[in-house]
Amino acid sequence: MTSQQQSTQEGGNPAASSCTIDQKRIGEIGVVSVSGTVDMLTAPQLEAAIAAAAADSPAAVVVDLSAVDFLASAGMGVLVAAHGDLMPTLRLVVVADGPTTSRPLKLVGIADLIELFTTLDEALAAVAA
Repeated sequence: MTSQQQSTQEGGNPAASSCTIDQKRIGEIGVVSVSGTVDMLTAPQLEAAIAAAAADSPAAVVVDLSAVDFLASAGMGVLVAAHGDLMPTLRLVVVADGPTTSRPLKLVGIADLIELFTTLDEALAAVAA
């Protein structure tokens, strides 16, 4: 299993965006785990991590947003763009549960486009099947 980690924090300002992204491989599945804030400042790091995970020739890519505190429209846009770039050759699914992540994804209709799962284990089982 390989793992890469990126952290973004602007100038030590507690009000600034902070996001940690961990990229790893579980079997044949690329997993991008995100924590903190995904907004216009940190969305480019999410985009780069998804692209790097996809470039490693996985069977699928799982984006785990279960530890995200805030998901802005910029982050949602990255997910939609990645889905468009990767499909139909590579399956992209998202782990999101609760008012911070799954609710906005459902409200704006992204959940109709990208499969959502409530846990990483559920997502891994679904893409491995």
